[in-house]
Amino acid sequence: MSSRRLASLLIPALLLAWGLSPGAARAQAPIRIGEINSYSGGAAPFTGPYRQGVELALEEVNGKGGLLGRRVEVVFRDDKGQPAEAVKHAQELVANEKVDLIAGTFASHIGLAVSDWAKQNKVLFVAAEPLTEALTWSKGHRYVVRVRPNTHSQGRMLAEEAAKLPYKKWANIGPNYEYGKRAWETFFERLKELKPDVVNVGEHWPTLFKIEPGPFVTAIMNQQPEALYVSLFGSDWIAFVREAQKRELFQKMFVVGILLGEPEYIDPLKLEAPEKMLVTGYPWYDIQTPAHKDFVTRYQKKYDAYPRLGSLVGYVTYVSAIEAIRRAGSTDTEKLVAAFQNLKVETPIGPITFRASDGQSTMGAWVGTTKLDAKRGVGIMVNHKYVPGEKVLLSDEEVKKLRPAN
Repeated sequence: MSSRRLASLLIPALLLAWGLSPGAARAQAPIRIGEINSYSGGAAPFTGPYRQGVELALEEVNGKGGLLGRRVEVVFRDDKGQPAEAVKHAQELVANEKVDLIAGTFASHIGLAVSDWAKQNKVLFVAAEPLTEALTWSKGHRYVVRVRPNTHSQGRMLAEEAAKLPYKKWANIGPNYEYGKRAWETFFERLKELKPDVVNVGEHWPTLFKIEPGPFVTAIMNQQPEALYVSLFGSDWIAFVREAQKRELFQKMFVVGILLGEPEYIDPLKLEAPEKMLVTGYPWYDIQTPAHKDFVTRYQKKYDAYPRLGSLVGYVTYVSAIEAIRRAGSTDTEKLVAAFQNLKVETPIGPITFRASDGQSTMGAWVGTTKLDAKRGVGIMVNHKYVPGEKVLLSDEEVKKLRPAN
């Protein structure tokens, strides 16, 4: 008798002796999620804390016995900021690692690439961070959902505050790719609806993570805008601030910054952070709800560090995926797609819902102004308010007009 034939007879016998059928043994295999993100390069200040948030959610679910009687595992892959690399990882994670779904991504163009792959291959993609509204609207489909509020939502939040101010002449600077373009377009479109006399006096588009700030600062100041909209982040933002401070740019114009109140982008500047900017961000130090305070305590206990927005997004992304699997009672893709429709998830910042019309969650964002905190040695957000996503998202009917039939 061949060894292969002998094994085929012995393995089922052993499983029965242990009280397990072959089907039951397979059922004990872990639930696997493939996590693709830009863990190296310019996105690391966000994705490092993001990964910690993922691991905290994973530790908590497995500490309670897992999910559907199975452990949950995450297989991490670094896309190195390249769409082709991300798509390659998605293919490998599904074909070789046998993951049940894909999650993550940071940059909008990478999120769109993975989303397109997910659509073609009918694999669920839980997008965490890519902000372009196209992901769930003009390029949306049934196999993608998204956690964070998109560029449309955050732009609208900022525009509605900026419209109350007297400034009419606006300029823009942002990274020259999908996120930067969308961030400016959606902000200025809403601003002009609310304040028709505003004018655009200049747009500036440095290459992502390759900014040479001097010429941009000079060009902006020569245009003499009354207000400047900024969607730079990471090392680009830090370099821009340091050059702009030399020329007193922040004293000569009002600045609105999407994301620039997030600890990832304001803390590295320490006391160089500009004051009185209107920003979206994450004032973790000033959110007093019991659920959030408990999240901060658990995070600090595990990592001996305070949470960044990435930490919160990573945690909420995986809590959401876990809740969808629990609701579906299965890792079958079509059942998970159905489970995400109108899925309500309890998070550290309150309940969010994934809308059936587009898969967009109703997670919101904080809007406030920046101020230096000498005691902490960093800039912080003050006079902030949380704007729920449902207050600024397009209606279901508006979404239907944008989404392709699929």
